[in-house]
Amino acid sequence: MSHKLTKILKITGITILSLAAFILIMAFVVKTDFEMERSVVIDRPNEEVFDYVKFLRNQYNYSVWGSLDPDMHQEFRGADGTVGFVSAWDGNDDVGKGEQEITGITEGERIDYELRFFVPFESTSYAFMSTDAVSENQTRVTWGMSGTFPRPMNLMLLFFDLEDAIGSDYETGLANLKQLLEKD
Repeated sequence: MSHKLTKILKITGITILSLAAFILIMAFVVKTDFEMERSVVIDRPNEEVFDYVKFLRNQYNYSVWGSLDPDMHQEFRGADGTVGFVSAWDGNDDVGKGEQEITGITEGERIDYELRFFVPFESTSYAFMSTDAVSENQTRVTWGMSGTFPRPMNLMLLFFDLEDAIGSDYETGLANLKQLLEKD
């Protein structure tokens, strides 16, 4: 091998190792956890609102994701509105494949979910919906989500504003929920 080729290979090797080291260091600097929530006030009594949102099947009436694939396959397991109920979906590239399970209910106050995504990538996140009376005929609904991106997947957070992307979907879903529940 010529001296020039050896020098080029050394420089290329050092550049690749430096880039790999930089990526590895960044993976440990960038946060791995995320959390976001959005709220809306609905002109309906708390009991009425809670009794609607605790049923996972109803999410397809107001969430953004239910409308992204009208041909999405849905499967339900268990008794809706109770701990252990599972709502599963398998759809196009916009909605992917996954399921959510009710993991906790505090009657009249909060529903907790575990979200398990399988496609386009595997991950588990946690979501909740809570309701609290603002007045006798007004209810604040808060929809939130939290989770963790494992390293080096957490580097996506440098280029993708998860808070904004999912937050805007939650805002739209809550606006749809408000419109749906207030129309009567």
